[in-house]
Amino acid sequence: MTADIRILIVDDEPQIQRFLKLGLEAGGFAVSAAATAAEAIKAIAQSAPDLVLLDLGLPDLDGKDVIRQARAFSQVPIIIVSARDRESEKIEALDLGADDYVNKPFGIGELLARIRTALRHHNPAGKSLPVLNHNGITLDVPNHRVTKNGTVLKLTPKEFDLLALLMRNAGRVLTHRQILTAVWGPAHAEDMQYLRVLVGQLRGKLEDDHANPRLIQTEPGIGYRIAVEES
Repeated sequence: MTADIRILIVDDEPQIQRFLKLGLEAGGFAVSAAATAAEAIKAIAQSAPDLVLLDLGLPDLDGKDVIRQARAFSQVPIIIVSARDRESEKIEALDLGADDYVNKPFGIGELLARIRTALRHHNPAGKSLPVLNHNGITLDVPNHRVTKNGTVLKLTPKEFDLLALLMRNAGRVLTHRQILTAVWGPAHAEDMQYLRVLVGQLRGKLEDDHANPRLIQTEPGIGYRIAVEES
């Protein structure tokens, strides 16, 4: 990463701003900051940062309102960085369009890894790859073919659709509602049992140890993500 990648920190606590600024600049990023929702929306609109780190507890508006307003005109990656740990908060933020959620306190190494993943996900050059590769799994979209370390796997159409969705968003947590809507349609957005069964079937075919899955990771109460290997 180089300093031409610009990250906007949205947090009203000066000490958090300083901590993040030091860590991000050490990681090679250019950094700017906003302390209110109004400042954040203005900065996103006028400065077009490459990624936003957003606290939910802002003095003028809730951070979820920033996501809602920003998504009306921008697809900038947004990572929530907040002390709020209620599942409902995370789910709502992700459903509104946030890319990831990191709980305070956190290590700067973890945050940098999440940032790299979010930036890769939003890289236009990688948006429509017909063949996806992660952790030894290769998914050939045009030929509807999946291999694990070179061995062809037989997946049902729904298993293939779920794996393709997760791999296209590798490293990013997808909520239950997002997955159910994408794979089964809006009418099934609440049918959790469908999803649990399908994830179990897919893990049985992909994971080395079904009881301790390493590829398809559960975000308790929120959803699932495909693990990515960080360099």
